Amino acid sequence: MIRFEKRLDTPWWLNVAVPVASLAAALIAAAIVIAASGNDPIDTYSRILDRSLVSEGAFSATLSAATPLLFTGLCAAIAFRMGIFNIGGEGQFIVGSVAASGVALAVGDTWGAGTIVPMVVVGAAVGALYAAVPGVLKAYFSTNEIITSLMMNYLAFNVVNYLILNSESYWRDLSPLKASFPQGRRIPLAADWLPIELGSLSIPRGFALGVALAVVVWVLHRSTRFGFEVKVIGDSPAAARYAGMRDKRKIVAVMGLSGAAAGIGGASNIGDFNHVLDPKNLSRAGYGYTGIVVAALARLNPLAVVVVSIVIGGLANAGRSLQGPDFPAGLVGTIEGLILFFALGGEVLARYRIRRRTPATRSVAA
Repeated sequence: MIRFEKRLDTPWWLNVAVPVASLAAALIAAAIVIAASGNDPIDTYSRILDRSLVSEGAFSATLSAATPLLFTGLCAAIAFRMGIFNIGGEGQFIVGSVAASGVALAVGDTWGAGTIVPMVVVGAAVGALYAAVPGVLKAYFSTNEIITSLMMNYLAFNVVNYLILNSESYWRDLSPLKASFPQGRRIPLAADWLPIELGSLSIPRGFALGVALAVVVWVLHRSTRFGFEVKVIGDSPAAARYAGMRDKRKIVAVMGLSGAAAGIGGASNIGDFNHVLDPKNLSRAGYGYTGIVVAALARLNPLAVVVVSIVIGGLANAGRSLQGPDFPAGLVGTIEGLILFFALGGEVLARYRIRRRTPATRSVAA
């Protein structure tokens, strides 16, 4: 018989070796699946690398695909680090999009590029307030935050559908030409978030903002009292209460910070990419749920979330460009799933030792 024994101390080399070995194992397993689908694994990997990084404009497209995942990945990582399971990143992303779109429509023509600041601030504030609701229910009423945050995703979907499809709201384009096909109002051109151009590389402003946010969160967790208390509460809530830490306030604060990250992602989605509140696009994208995958692969490290979001964004970008009769639509998704499966398996091995228990050992213990 075998048992898992939690490691009291994890050597630094194991934190490097386990993710590398997990990725290698995932690629080997994916190669078997690719071969079984009738494709050449080496050719498939080379095509994915080319379409995500090497070919002209590929890396710029990868950064665009990675931007919303960066924000929702930070959203999940911030909450999960304290053992709070915020599954509502999707809804927080959506309400951030609604709020930022409203700000851009209101002041975009007047403020121009200066509209970025209020879009970010309002998107973050609305996302934080939306996430604080399940946070308060968790902290003060012991309600399961997985259920409440998940339910609020559907509420956000219904709200954005109502604003564009079932009402004559401020966000809807009410021009006669759009009467038969409801659409959102496009934000003013002056309010668009123009990308940062570095030679042939085009970096979305939202991605640069997400990297800065990841650094801030990393410093917050590593070098502040708030980060220390979050770690203690996550590891042992009873010990934290014994030490006088206000765990209920921390739960609400962490949920608010988590929602703010997703809300900024929603603002970036409007300013950088869509420029219009589009309920169909928001409902199909699944950014919040993919962000949970990103956070898990990054082991809840904010800086690693940046790297993982680029990897997953590159896979998604390559999948869209390669999809065709000779390349199954679900193949890239299968690769992403295998990477997650092996990464989580590696996480277990990093946290626990596998011990073999003999009959003699059991009798002595008895």
